[in-house]
Amino acid sequence: MTRFILISGCSGGGKSTLLATLQGLGFDGIPEPGRRVVAAERRVGGTALPWRDMSAFIAKTFELAQQDLRVARGAAGPVFFDRGLIDAAAARAHLTGVPLHSVLKTPSPYAHTVFLAPPWPEIFAGDADRRHSFDEAVAEYDRLCRAFDALGHEAITLPRTPPAERAQFVLSHLELSAG
Repeated sequence: MTRFILISGCSGGGKSTLLATLQGLGFDGIPEPGRRVVAAERRVGGTALPWRDMSAFIAKTFELAQQDLRVARGAAGPVFFDRGLIDAAAARAHLTGVPLHSVLKTPSPYAHTVFLAPPWPEIFAGDADRRHSFDEAVAEYDRLCRAFDALGHEAITLPRTPPAERAQFVLSHLELSAG
């Protein structure tokens, strides 16, 4: 089993908060590539933003997710990813119509079990960097569910619980302990 554990799912579903909780318990974690691309583009006045140039945004997100995997190889233990290469590949496949397997070109680098944050309207909130609607987030979630199924992953839906309980849920499924 690979040490790379993917947390994916609905935008605004608590993935980043879960990652921060797991990091607080001593685990390595990689923040969401898309959010980092948006921050970098905004700093330099770039246009690779999902609301300006989705193709360029996805290309940069895909590239950053690949870099994240290379960096994570140096970690000793499990590494949790807030989104990753499959998320970027699924977005590219949706945008271009190219089949997911053709976009990804390699087997999934993540553990067989992936964790999906379900749509959770009570916590979903837009912001300056998350400009899409809840309905668009749900449509993306549905695409991701199909992508993980197509790649043979076991997708486990995260409970709608506080972050510490969610973290324990994940660690229990992986038979890991904090510390």
